Amino acid sequence: MRRRLTVLLCVATLLVVASARVASAQKSVAEVLGRPATPEGQPKTYLEELMLFSYIENSFVGNLERVGRGNVNELRFYDHDAGYTFNAIELSVKKDPSERYRLGYGAVITGGVDSQKNHSLGIFRDTDDQAPTFANTPKVDLPEAYASYLIPLGSGLTLKAGKWATLIGYEVYESPKNLNFSRSFLYTLGTPYTHTGLLASYQVTKWLGATVGFTNGWDNSDNNNGHLRPIGSFALTPNDKLSATVNYLWGPEQNRAQMRGDRLNQRWIVDTTILYTGIDKTTLAVNFDFAGEENDPALVGLGTRKDNNSSWSGIAAYAGYDWTKALRTVLRLEYFADPQGVRSSETIAPGHNLDLWEVTATVEYKIWQGLVGRLEYRHDEANRRAFSLQDHGLRPTSHAQDTIALALYYSFF
Repeated sequence: MRRRLTVLLCVATLLVVASARVASAQKSVAEVLGRPATPEGQPKTYLEELMLFSYIENSFVGNLERVGRGNVNELRFYDHDAGYTFNAIELSVKKDPSERYRLGYGAVITGGVDSQKNHSLGIFRDTDDQAPTFANTPKVDLPEAYASYLIPLGSGLTLKAGKWATLIGYEVYESPKNLNFSRSFLYTLGTPYTHTGLLASYQVTKWLGATVGFTNGWDNSDNNNGHLRPIGSFALTPNDKLSATVNYLWGPEQNRAQMRGDRLNQRWIVDTTILYTGIDKTTLAVNFDFAGEENDPALVGLGTRKDNNSSWSGIAAYAGYDWTKALRTVLRLEYFADPQGVRSSETIAPGHNLDLWEVTATVEYKIWQGLVGRLEYRHDEANRRAFSLQDHGLRPTSHAQDTIALALYYSFF
């Protein structure tokens, strides 16, 4: 009864205020050093182009029912229900190429529990380290390390090589830049986090930009099968209040042994994000994905199916409102479909359909300078038992789980 009353109280409190904007606290080195800004219309100095971003985040997450293996909430790798959690510390240094300084670069180093989830194969993580805990890797990561260059061709062709955050999805690996504290199912289960490869970007018109390139695959710094995977993005910005981005990734992700001979089993995803800020103090966004894989190893291993192709899809909607300069609120609604159960195989056996829904309400308050607090309630629901594993983590016993989180982060830049 006390748990139910706590849930109702938190829901009522959070839903009094509901929606959001993206936090961004990065600063240039010139600004950090107190250098005067270059007058508008003149080229920026090198130190003005060199951007810093750094933060530290901690949290308390409580599952109101039964927590999963390794004190990780089921199907949510980032949310630890172990009392206090040191989530992340990050230092980011980035410089975009410009006409004055054509060479660009970026490097991001992170530490903390979140870093264990972001690892790509070949950098701090091997194939024996798996979800949901990723416990065999160090709590440090290099999510981005790249160089870029602006070629004076037309409006400017930018080349980028190295490791970088994925083009796919609305949410990112840096929690303060997301609208909610907890990650969506789309981010956690449905999409890659980082890539290693080459990109070429070109602004075709004022309202259309295009990016194409090749990668080593989903969260893969080592090429596990010798094939490059095409990736791309098309960004439409008809005005400064409305934008739409369509991203894609396509190519074989399986090892050579899994592909059985010369057959290439392709994995693909098409991702779309629409963002609208035309209503005063309000941010509206929607992100939806469609993905699949030929002869998915999780289904082939069953040995009982005629069709071993997998598919998954989902949609997440965000609404936001800035009540004051210090107070913002977030409401996220999401549906994730996993018809063959391959993306949710940590809690259910592959081959079984799983539909997931979640509603997340987050209140964020800027306490002092860069110190920000978040209070969040989240309800997860499934069409079958997928939560609260028992019998040594083999049997899910619940259709739902409810969590309350309190997170604090401090942005240095």
